[in-house]
Amino acid sequence: MTIQEQLVKHIDEAYAMEQNVLRMLDSMIDTTDDPEMRSHLEHHKQETKQQAQRLEQCLSAYDASPSKLKEAGGIVGALMKGVVDKARGEKAGRNARDGFATEHMEIASYQLLERVALRAGDEKTAEVARTNRREEEEMAKKIDASWDKAADLSLQEAGIPV
Repeated sequence: MTIQEQLVKHIDEAYAMEQNVLRMLDSMIDTTDDPEMRSHLEHHKQETKQQAQRLEQCLSAYDASPSKLKEAGGIVGALMKGVVDKARGEKAGRNARDGFATEHMEIASYQLLERVALRAGDEKTAEVARTNRREEEEMAKKIDASWDKAADLSLQEAGIPV
């Protein structure tokens, strides 16, 4: 395997990850009642769509297209999570927890993608990874700043006065 083939594999995995995140965001938006939190999620969904488009352009530069198998696996997982999200209580806290963990997984994926791209001599893909990572870091900061609200909403959803 060449370094370019390995890079394409990393780009494809990042693309599949973003497709999965789009489905997760749909579920989170659907189960979030707080207007401010919902607005952050809706904004991040638009960013995530743009991230996926940028990654698809990187794949195209190598005459590659997204792996349907990887994308399908992510969609199935996200759909199953969506069903569970609708059934569980304390949605605000759990959505914040799941979102925070997901953002950090994405940040790590883009850290790795950037470094593989640089080693492959692909500055364009490295810049896409940096741009996408910055957006993920911003969303992680928004979630981090909302833990008190998420905890209060979670307690209220459980019928506990705050």
